Amino acid sequence: MTTYKYGNPDSNIVLIQPSDDYDLSGMESEFKYIKSRIEEDFLLIAFKIDKWNHDLSPWHSPAVFGKEDFGDGANQTLSSVLQLTIDKNKKYFIGGYSLAGLFSLWSAYQTDVFSGVAAASPSVWFPGFTDYMKEHKIRTRHVYLSLGDKEDRAKNPVMATVGQKIIMCKDILSQDIKCKLEYNEGNHFKEPDVRTAKAFIWLLEEQKNEQ
Repeated sequence: MTTYKYGNPDSNIVLIQPSDDYDLSGMESEFKYIKSRIEEDFLLIAFKIDKWNHDLSPWHSPAVFGKEDFGDGANQTLSSVLQLTIDKNKKYFIGGYSLAGLFSLWSAYQTDVFSGVAAASPSVWFPGFTDYMKEHKIRTRHVYLSLGDKEDRAKNPVMATVGQKIIMCKDILSQDIKCKLEYNEGNHFKEPDVRTAKAFIWLLEEQKNEQ
């Protein structure tokens, strides 16, 4: 796993984010956005995802766009992520954008190591995911969800369900934990670095309020 680190490596607050090349190009600005609004030191660890549709998908599913099917590589990816969380004196938060946001949300159903999930414009249209949420219990205390206010206008009929699905996710999660849903201006491709930063900021503010 190739990792990129931003911030204080000795901090007891660690943000973990699966990223592709586009995400990595905006990681410095994302870090600075968070840093300008959070007083505490933190470490942001971005790790490179090589096969996006395979490595972040919890189970096989036919292609929704293009010709590439979704794989079932999420378990293996999570195993690698957990190697970054071995210091039990630290608090870990996982988050990401789009399919990485879905992966982050799914990960919190597999382990209780994460204090919160930052799911920015997550791909909750993923076939079967909301059913999975109904049948399982999440193992974290805080989840931030967001969506662009034009994302449900996608021409793809599966992806266009994201508006309904994100509300379902909020309703399911709010039964057991604290969950925030925020809408941002624009479609799926507008300011992913800022949207992800806002997600992590909310989590960090929540954990500070609990102290």
